[in-house]
Amino acid sequence: MEKPYVVGIDIGGTNTVFGVVDARGTILYTSSIKTGKYTDINDYVAALGDGLKNVIDQAGGPEKIKGIGIGAPNGNFFNGCIEFAPNLPWKGKIPLAEMISDYLGGLPVALTNDANAAAIGEMTYGAARGMKDFIVITLGTGVGSGIVIGGNLVYGHDGFAGELGHVIMRRNNGRPCGCGRQGCLEAYASATGVARTAREYLDIRKDDSLLRELDPSEITSKDVFDAAMKGDKLALEIFEFTGNMLGEAFADFVAFSSPEAIILFGGLTKAGDLLMNPIKRSMDKNMLKVFEGKTKLLFSQLKESDAAVLGASALGWEVKE
Repeated sequence: MEKPYVVGIDIGGTNTVFGVVDARGTILYTSSIKTGKYTDINDYVAALGDGLKNVIDQAGGPEKIKGIGIGAPNGNFFNGCIEFAPNLPWKGKIPLAEMISDYLGGLPVALTNDANAAAIGEMTYGAARGMKDFIVITLGTGVGSGIVIGGNLVYGHDGFAGELGHVIMRRNNGRPCGCGRQGCLEAYASATGVARTAREYLDIRKDDSLLRELDPSEITSKDVFDAAMKGDKLALEIFEFTGNMLGEAFADFVAFSSPEAIILFGGLTKAGDLLMNPIKRSMDKNMLKVFEGKTKLLFSQLKESDAAVLGASALGWEVKE
């Protein structure tokens, strides 16, 4: 009998969320554990494994599961390892796919990085259905990307290709990035980057702003969004700056892979047109003539709370049994 379900696991720095998913992309049974609570990887695997057994039992047992997909920071599709992830409690290389498979009695498990999982989710259930060439950009704490060319995710020879968040946008006096380099797109265009821009603007500018009522060290991208929605001029300029930077980068990405669409995903996309309009203007202004008007700019169609689990689960349909 055909196995009707897969399991998706999304590992974040704070929470690990997992669920059983059917072929239409409906999450049937879901649960979560706190990632940071388990400093020993074996304790984590036991807690996650027990949680997985619980949702799998609700779905009718392991014989109903085709496979399990995991999306994780620094996840390497080729070897099923999480490698040197800065925001997770375990150091070095963790053979997580194998550990989970062993704990669950040999169910097939595949693992990839979180942005690649988002791209697979868009292709399987979301805005990229039917597309063979597209890029998903995740705008969250960092800037991630999943690149699909000819219907295949780009992994490179080592499993880590496609780190578009670490394309250097400003070579001279660029902002320090968490990766150790300077001037990366992520340092400007992530949710964290928007908050950094706000602090810089408040420091060097004198104009009035609702943001001046807040403690600068506590400002978040949501505060900037709230102020912009009230028409705050400085907050609107911060989104203009962020959108300009993304549009410049996207024009370069189009020159590289000529995607049918660039799909934006993640917390920062809640800003909607505040972000989309400056991105479009900047992208058009910087686009090579041969590519003008050829690439659509879309927001993800997956509900954010479900998307990471759905993306990871899509890997489960592909696993070799």
